[in-house]
Amino acid sequence: MGKGMLPFQPALGEIEQSVAVFPLPGAMLLPHGRIPLNIFEPRYLALVEDALGAGRMFGMIQPDSLKPPVTNGPAVFSVGCLGRITSFTETEDGRIVLSLLGVIRFSVVEELEMRHGYRRMRIEVSPYAGDLDPPSNDIALPRKALLSALRGYFDRQGLTADWNAIGEMDDATLLTALCMMCPFAPSEKQALLEAASPAERIQILQALLEFGLHGQESEGGAPRLS
Repeated sequence: MGKGMLPFQPALGEIEQSVAVFPLPGAMLLPHGRIPLNIFEPRYLALVEDALGAGRMFGMIQPDSLKPPVTNGPAVFSVGCLGRITSFTETEDGRIVLSLLGVIRFSVVEELEMRHGYRRMRIEVSPYAGDLDPPSNDIALPRKALLSALRGYFDRQGLTADWNAIGEMDDATLLTALCMMCPFAPSEKQALLEAASPAERIQILQALLEFGLHGQESEGGAPRLS
């Protein structure tokens, strides 16, 4: 068993350096966050089948629409997040519905030869070793102000939320959930993913909510914070 937070979480040295990746626009996974996926394309069904037989892990990464396509498909951002399949269900119409738990961020080193139609990349995870630590609630989350801005942002966007469930989340879980669930632009989600600390992630999230609340477009897809 690894020394991570959960019984099935790998230790840093157990993580493969060559991984399958699922490029999905607007779907950003953070360490300790959970994302549901509905898999139906043959190449991604093959990816999931292969992952289930080899550590149950694959990478989530966002396509970068500002860059020209590469040989194997759309260009992607340089940082993604490895996820571990924690549960899955096979449907009668040939889909796999699964839950993916964020484990650790990674930097893309190079793209590898495709396998069964899906993309694979050589990655580096050591700069993000801290992602394997249990999440801390000592993050100075400005909870009241953040939830107030979130309500205004959701109202403006015409979105609904289970506010009781949101109110019951601890600070670390709330920060991760809000970063993942809010419908920010891919480059904005990428800024949240690449934040160097919870404090920086909080700052970016607050700025994005304020920009969205007042109907402003952020320059270059992410707000200026200085």
